[in-house]
Amino acid sequence: MATQDAASPWVFDTRELVRRAGTMTEFSRAVTAPDQIGTDVIAIKAGDPVELDLRMESVMEGVLGTGSVRATATGVCVRCLDDLDFPVEVTFQELFAYPDRAAHHHKVAAGEDEQDDVYELEDDLMDLEELVRDAVVTTLPFQPVCRDDCPGLCSECGARLADDPDHHHDVIDPRWSALADLAQPGTDDEKKRN
Repeated sequence: MATQDAASPWVFDTRELVRRAGTMTEFSRAVTAPDQIGTDVIAIKAGDPVELDLRMESVMEGVLGTGSVRATATGVCVRCLDDLDFPVEVTFQELFAYPDRAAHHHKVAAGEDEQDDVYELEDDLMDLEELVRDAVVTTLPFQPVCRDDCPGLCSECGARLADDPDHHHDVIDPRWSALADLAQPGTDDEKKRN
């Protein structure tokens, strides 16, 4: 685990709680996203505000962090390519283990195929950046749309179908084009000459 920057707004000091089971403290903090949080289609952009509410409770194994995140993700509708804003509100709860407890967990779980990620307090500091990133990314829509019934774009010309609901093209399958000629108006004599 990388050394945590105590000056980072994503890092919370737990020293007043450490090893005192049952004690609790709460924080509200506005931070900025250090990097993009999300995907190429929709994300909280770097520098955008993120509101954090956090309750830290001391337990026997470490410090339990319970909180919520509020922000606005921006992106594009996958159907019509219009810009959209997506309100993000997600909750999380995670145990940040004391280093000795985390080492014990790693030792016990070493023989198992499935190894759980254990968040660990480092110098009594709780870094929420990775936890918040994981929580937010899983709540963002995989294919965001501006509205549920967005008709998207015309596959022939790219026109917005929401602007012209009756938009269509008369396209004849090339395999049927010979039959289309027979349907053309004309006299029977003209058709026989052809």
